[in-house]
Amino acid sequence: MQKLILKAEKRTTLGSKVKKLRRQGIVPANVFGKGVDSQAIQMNAVEFNRLYKEAGETSLIWVKIEGEEKERPTLVTSVAFNPMTGDKMHVDFHQVNLKEKVTANVPVEIVGESDLIKTNAAILSQSLNEIEIEALPTDIPENITFDISSLKQIGDHLKVSDAKVGADVEIKTDPEQIVVSLQEPQKEEVAPVAEVSEEITGAEVPVEGAAKPAEGEVKAEETKKE
Repeated sequence: MQKLILKAEKRTTLGSKVKKLRRQGIVPANVFGKGVDSQAIQMNAVEFNRLYKEAGETSLIWVKIEGEEKERPTLVTSVAFNPMTGDKMHVDFHQVNLKEKVTANVPVEIVGESDLIKTNAAILSQSLNEIEIEALPTDIPENITFDISSLKQIGDHLKVSDAKVGADVEIKTDPEQIVVSLQEPQKEEVAPVAEVSEEITGAEVPVEGAAKPAEGEVKAEETKKE
């Protein structure tokens, strides 16, 4: 993967005043890290969206802050979204030491096909979407794949321990935790249809759903008899 470089500027607008930045297409952010003073920054929203789509939270983004000679190796650790528009409201960048291991949540990717799923004889239940790992920043995988073609019958499953990762990657999530499994498809319940008796007995047969006279009301037939 090519080196992802994000241009940024030091930010002096703080607190509630950052709303003005967002209206100008600028995303406020912070850079922090071990032995690093937290730095408020800002960057172009379009440029950040483009890089974040490619990097996610598992690939390095090199933040080039205006006025600084060196680019900072960072991982995105948090993105706040506007619940109404989906726009990025704020971003946290964790500046990392390339020679020190870090923890990260890596997305689960499902590959392969199961014959039972293809024939609608089973459904795939996914219990885990991310797996926590520890590795050097440059060794963090983009995703961890699980091949479901090995699942042949209801109840078959894949656990975290079935993940295949490089020797330089240590999985921190419980290895016994189930990631995906084959489950029986839910059957649609058919509501029973009430049968109406047609016997000529002179007695009325109650029909399900028929309106009942409210308390104090008198049927028309009873009125006539009176």
